[in-house]
Amino acid sequence: MLTCAIIDDDEINRLTLEHYVELSPGLKLVASLADGLAGLTFFREGNRVDVLFLDIEMPHLSGLDLLRVLPNPPEVIITTARQDFAVDAFALRVTDYLVKPFEFARFTQAVERVGSRVSSNAPAAPAAAEVPVRSDLFVKVNSRMVRINFDEVLYVEALSDYVNIVTDKHKYIVYTTLKALESRLAPYTNFVRVHRSYLLNTQHIESIEDNTANLHGGHFVPIGKSYQENFYKSLQRI
Repeated sequence: MLTCAIIDDDEINRLTLEHYVELSPGLKLVASLADGLAGLTFFREGNRVDVLFLDIEMPHLSGLDLLRVLPNPPEVIITTARQDFAVDAFALRVTDYLVKPFEFARFTQAVERVGSRVSSNAPAAPAAAEVPVRSDLFVKVNSRMVRINFDEVLYVEALSDYVNIVTDKHKYIVYTTLKALESRLAPYTNFVRVHRSYLLNTQHIESIEDNTANLHGGHFVPIGKSYQENFYKSLQRI
C-alpha cells in the first residue's frame, strides 16, 4: 500500500485526483492540500508519504519551488496544465509528468511506475533518463496517420499555421504550430530553438559555420541572432 498526498490549488482537479486515489486499491490518501505553503508545512511537521501528486502553478509557492526546498521529497508525480515546465521538473527528478486533463489509465500508469521504484528501492535516475515513455508521435499527413520517431527528426521548420518536419528520408507537412510542437518536445533536451522559424535536433549536427548548422544528409539550418548566445552556451565545447 502506497501512501500519498495531493497538493493542487484547483479544487476540481484536486477532487478528480481524490477520486482516482479512491479507485486505486494500492493507494491510501494521507492529505489533500490546496497550496504549496500548506504542503511545505505538512512536510516540515514530519509527515511522510510514498508519493506526492503535485501541481506546479500555485500562489505563494509553486510546486517546483516546493521541491527545491524539501530536503528529501517523496516520489513526485507532477499534475499540471502546462507542458513547458517538463524540463525543469525532470531536472528535479520527478517520477512522472501528467498534463491535465489526464485519464484514469494514465494516472494508473504513473502510480505503477512509482510502485516499481519504491518496491525495488531504486534511486532516482539522472534527469537525462527521466523522459516520457513515448519517444515518438503520430501526425496526420493528408489522410494518413504517420509515426515519427523523435530521434530521426533533423529539424522542424515553421510554415505559418503548418510545420515541416524533416528527417533523413522524408518531409512531413503537418497542421500545427512550431510553438505547440516545441512544447511537445520539451522533455527531449536534444531539441533546441535556434531561430524564430526553426527547431533543431542537436544530435544531428555535423558542424557549425557562419552561424549555420550543417546537418546529416546535407541539410542546413540558420542560427538566428537572438538565439545564438544561448545556443552556443548549450554546446559542449573545448
